Amino acid sequence: MRRTKADAEATRQKILCAAERMFYKKGVPNTTLEEVAKEAGVTRGAIYWHFANKTDLFLALYEAVPLPHEDMIAREIETEAFDTLAIVESATSDWLTTLAADEQRQRILAIMLRCDYDNDMSAVLVRQREIEERHDALLELAFARALERGQLQEHWAPPTAARTLRWMMMGLCTEWLLFGRRFDLVAQGSEALQSLFAGFRRMPARGDTSPHLGPGAG
Repeated sequence: MRRTKADAEATRQKILCAAERMFYKKGVPNTTLEEVAKEAGVTRGAIYWHFANKTDLFLALYEAVPLPHEDMIAREIETEAFDTLAIVESATSDWLTTLAADEQRQRILAIMLRCDYDNDMSAVLVRQREIEERHDALLELAFARALERGQLQEHWAPPTAARTLRWMMMGLCTEWLLFGRRFDLVAQGSEALQSLFAGFRRMPARGDTSPHLGPGAG
C-alpha cells in the first residue's frame, strides 16, 4: 500500500511539473490536458485520476508553492516581538530575496499574472481572493498592533497601510516578472520598502527615548 501511495504521489508531482512547464510556455487557456499528459509521460486518464479538469490542475499548481499572498508575513507576527513594523518589513524583504532565487516560484507567479480568469478559471480567482482577504486581515492586525504600540503614524489607518504594502509588493513582482527583470528586485525592492516603512513609522518626539518605537524609529 505504501508503494502504491508513493507511486501515485510521484505521478501527481510529474503532472504538476509538466503543467507548470506547459502553462508557462503556452499559457493556461492555450494548453490542453493532452499536452500536459504527453509532457508528463502519462496517459490522459492518469491526469483525471488526480485532477477533475484543467481548473483543478491549475488550482493544485497554484497551491503547490507559497506565493506573496500567503507567506509575505512570517510566523513572527504572532510572537511577542515588540517592533511589529520591523517584523513586517523584514518578512517582506525576505520574500523578495526568496522570489529572486526561486525559479519555480517565479514561473508559477508569472503564470498567475498572465492568466485570463474568465469562464472556468474564475474558480482560481475566487481562491486568490480568499487568500488575499486572509492575508490582508493578517497585515491589518500587524499594523493595528503597531498603531497601539505607538510605532505607526496616526494618519495611517491599518487597512490602508496593509493595502499600500500589498500593492507595492505586487507592483514590484509584476514589473520584474513580466517586463524583463529590468532591475535588481532584491536591492531596489528592499530600498523601496525601506522608504515605505519610513513613511509608516512614527518618529519619536524630541527627547523621547522610550523603547516602544523599536530600532530604526529614529
